[in-house]
Amino acid sequence: MSFTLLSSPLQGFTDFRFRNAFNNIFGGIDTFYSPYIRLNGKFEIKNSYERDLLPENNVGLEVIPQIITNDVNEFLFVANYVKQLGYKELNWNLGCPYPMVTKCGMGSGLISDASKIKDILNKVHSESDILVSMKMRLGYNNSEEILQVLPILDTFPLKNIAIHARIGKQLYKGGVDLDSFQKCIDTTKHKLYYNGDITSVANFNEMQQRFPTIDHWMIGRGLIADPFLPSMIKINSLQYPENKIDLFSEFHTILYQQYSESLSGATHILLKMYHLWEYFSTSFSDPRKSLKKIKKAKSIKNYETAVTEILNTERNLKK
Repeated sequence: MSFTLLSSPLQGFTDFRFRNAFNNIFGGIDTFYSPYIRLNGKFEIKNSYERDLLPENNVGLEVIPQIITNDVNEFLFVANYVKQLGYKELNWNLGCPYPMVTKCGMGSGLISDASKIKDILNKVHSESDILVSMKMRLGYNNSEEILQVLPILDTFPLKNIAIHARIGKQLYKGGVDLDSFQKCIDTTKHKLYYNGDITSVANFNEMQQRFPTIDHWMIGRGLIADPFLPSMIKINSLQYPENKIDLFSEFHTILYQQYSESLSGATHILLKMYHLWEYFSTSFSDPRKSLKKIKKAKSIKNYETAVTEILNTERNLKK
């Protein structure tokens, strides 16, 4: 069965620099979702959002912009903006689990308000021809919340609904709830995409067997932790390429150079790279030791030395 792999948007990680470097070095992702646009009541697009979506910064990539909001006028403003850039689809984030978002009634904090979701979609579909897709969790407090919303969503011509099979208050803790995802399949007429804990080829194959009708699979944290994963899933291979460390090194170099040019000051650069290494390190032989080395590096020079040592250690283990 043919299938499509999608990169889930991760705020602070999967920007256009990451997407381009990833696509050039590893491949395997068919469609990238950009991190969400949030307006906070101000009807202006931040420069960082604009840079992320400019067509010239996404050449050769299929990218779908995303919005997080509970305000229909913000939704329409962003819909019009992304259409001007040439995008035909806007993804609505009802999945973000972080308290700073959910306490404002956005992200997964909005799923329990079915009437508000209906009102927003009504107005968007009556005043814009943008194609709307959804990114959701099963709910915020419990997995019944989405089951109350799905019949309402069935009344709209949505492109698809991508569901992360957790509830919002879990954040990323605990396992995914596959039984509740199956209930969603049984409840809606819409096309569903699966998201959540795709971290290995074997795990992906198990998911495919569990949900044979699903042909779109979204990978989030697993893609950053193991950037080889999508291409290995595509060819159903459990074997990493022989030049694994060299490819990762090239990927890291591109990201590091670009963030060094775009961020101001060593502190911002080191913090950015440290957050990436929180994921990268999990694919190395000694994740804890690798991350500790990165964390201890308080200067650019020490950071570069730490990365060289980590990569050399890994190369020596392969010999």
